[in-house]
Amino acid sequence: MKILVIGSGGREHALAWKLAQSPRVQKVIVAPGNAGSAIERGCENHPASDVAAWLALAKAEKIALTVVGPEAALAAGVVDAFRGEGLKIFGPTKAAAQLESSKDFAKSFMKRHNIPTAHYMTFSDARLAHAHVERTGAPIVIKADGLAAGKGVVVAMALEEAHAAIDAMLADNKLGNADTARAAGARVVIEEFMQGEEASFIVMCDGKNILPMATSQDHKRLRDHDEGPNTGGMGAYSPAPVVTPEVNARIMREIVRPTVAGMAADGIPFTGFLYAGVMIDEAGAPRVVEFNARFGDPETQPVMMRLKSDFVSLIEHGIAGTLDQVEVEWDRRVALCVVMASHGYPDSPRKGDVITGLPTEEMEDAKVFHAGTTSSEGSVLVSGGRVLGVTALGDKVQLAQKRAYEIADRIHFDGAQMRRDIGWRAVKR
Repeated sequence: MKILVIGSGGREHALAWKLAQSPRVQKVIVAPGNAGSAIERGCENHPASDVAAWLALAKAEKIALTVVGPEAALAAGVVDAFRGEGLKIFGPTKAAAQLESSKDFAKSFMKRHNIPTAHYMTFSDARLAHAHVERTGAPIVIKADGLAAGKGVVVAMALEEAHAAIDAMLADNKLGNADTARAAGARVVIEEFMQGEEASFIVMCDGKNILPMATSQDHKRLRDHDEGPNTGGMGAYSPAPVVTPEVNARIMREIVRPTVAGMAADGIPFTGFLYAGVMIDEAGAPRVVEFNARFGDPETQPVMMRLKSDFVSLIEHGIAGTLDQVEVEWDRRVALCVVMASHGYPDSPRKGDVITGLPTEEMEDAKVFHAGTTSSEGSVLVSGGRVLGVTALGDKVQLAQKRAYEIADRIHFDGAQMRRDIGWRAVKR
């Protein structure tokens, strides 16, 4: 069979790499893909980059099933379009994807269905938002309502930072995104600052049944010691030690099951990958930080490294509504991903720098997933903010960390940014 993976980042390279390992797969087409997916065994790229083009490609290539990577494609209604043409696709509808594409939708949904999350208020008037922040004080969290590629959240530790974020999102509308139905910053959600440790809890859903993926944890801040601006993610590891068996059970009972049941009850059943960013306090109580309507990036990279089951079969069960009939097998080792980002990321990533030192042979215990890369005249060039995800396996988190940095230190491009402490919380434990 032929499979289509929509997207161009590190998540999509990892998904395509894992899908291509199935003995039943003839070819995985990644649209539009990157320099890594272009040379991945069993994969090829196609320049299609919008719903109409993806639909035409799926028909022309007689694609058996499609997997959607990025949030923008989901918000654009790619799943609705494919289903309308009778094509098999795994992902949420445009309506269900509002769990991610609108922070206000997600917060009101959680309030309605008694799902634990931070207290919040939504504003479209900058003056009222500023007044609320003055009354509440810092630390406080400011979120753009719509999609902002992982950069629409400001955890303001001081009032000045909170006011600046409100101005950027509302008054200046710096997060306006032409690919979404409305500007990302047309409204802001302001919520209380939550103490604790955050983990990524990702599950597959078929509208009713739930199949949990391996737990993971990512690092959002740009620099070591969790300093600097928020990013789309500078690294991740799996499993997340903070998600003990007891915490896992609570997340399923208090968050995931009520979310899937609530979406079905509201008439918008959720199918696809549901990602709950969960803050876990010292008592082990989980609260939702955010929902994503797709696999996390860079969490996908370490999770796919640990997946031993046939991923194609899992996707087929997700589409057929039979996820209750499968179990997943995981590599017992830890997987850790170090992101190498471009000069100027996240505010003004520079493109065009030449990348050297990439591994030329397959490695049993590691993989370099491409994210923001393109190829030109035999060279691999930087084409985005997050460039590579160097991912390694190890019996302990320290060994996976050591191996990932060994490989990353041999790769070079001008202005590369890389945290040196990915996995520090797991090491500390």
